Amino acid sequence: MSAAASATRVELRHGARRVLLAPEVGGAIAAFDETRDGRSIDWLRPATPAALAARDPLGMASFPLLPYCNRIRDARFMFEGAIIDLSGDGNAFPHALHGNAWRLPWRVEEVSASRARLHLLHEPSREAAHHWPFAYEATQDIALDAHTLTVTMSARNLSDRPMPFGMGHHPYYPRTRNTRVHARVDAMWHCSPDLLPTHAGPHPCVDAMASREGLSADAFDLDNNFAGWSHTATIAWPDERRAITLHADSPFDHMVVYAPASHPDLLCVEPVSNVADWVNLNVDRALKGGAVLKAGESVIATFAWTTRIE
Repeated sequence: MSAAASATRVELRHGARRVLLAPEVGGAIAAFDETRDGRSIDWLRPATPAALAARDPLGMASFPLLPYCNRIRDARFMFEGAIIDLSGDGNAFPHALHGNAWRLPWRVEEVSASRARLHLLHEPSREAAHHWPFAYEATQDIALDAHTLTVTMSARNLSDRPMPFGMGHHPYYPRTRNTRVHARVDAMWHCSPDLLPTHAGPHPCVDAMASREGLSADAFDLDNNFAGWSHTATIAWPDERRAITLHADSPFDHMVVYAPASHPDLLCVEPVSNVADWVNLNVDRALKGGAVLKAGESVIATFAWTTRIE
């Protein structure tokens, strides 16, 4: 069944589980929850009515990152002998951040009771306010079942020239004093004061995430990329006897953890395809991620959240 392109909310259901989509807010997931014994359980931090009314992607439960993830230093980089300048794209941050897909409305292409497809078409001539000098299209196929919320992202370079590219998703999880993060990574990317990566190396949080107890969300002030991610991470609330596990396919070969000390209510564990500022980092591609899509080339990848209540 086709959905109207003007639809502002899409609700998916499977039994007691619900996903609310806000296509007009950067193709975002606004909520993922379920009802148990008369109470609502939030698996992702839900968008507030105010955030929905303001169409604020940063207030959503999760939003897509396209055509790059994280920051690009000074909103510029060199590509194929030319400077790509993103300083006029309307981004309010000092460095270009997260691409432009999260700040553009997506169109609902298909929807059923527990599935939806969202589509975005970016043409530079039409989207000067969200400048990216390459045409591309992207889709999100979102499916809900009894245990898992699955998101399959795809993108295609519509330009007549190669395009640098990265993608990911930016989920926020409920953060409490007892929230724990479990993951196996090889190293953490250390950052400059303005949160641009400098080098990958050891950090106590790497061992903490791999431990039986996991990493307390309050243990460190984190806004960092991680290298050598095993493609699985679990966010647990042991006092609530529940957990959600993120599984991601390649090219989501990198992970970001955002657990700022200044905002003790925020926690993000993100599947991404590239380290921040990868287009300016002079390191091996395998370490920094990212890709170059040829004219007409496509990429597709899936990640999923599986929930558990004991």
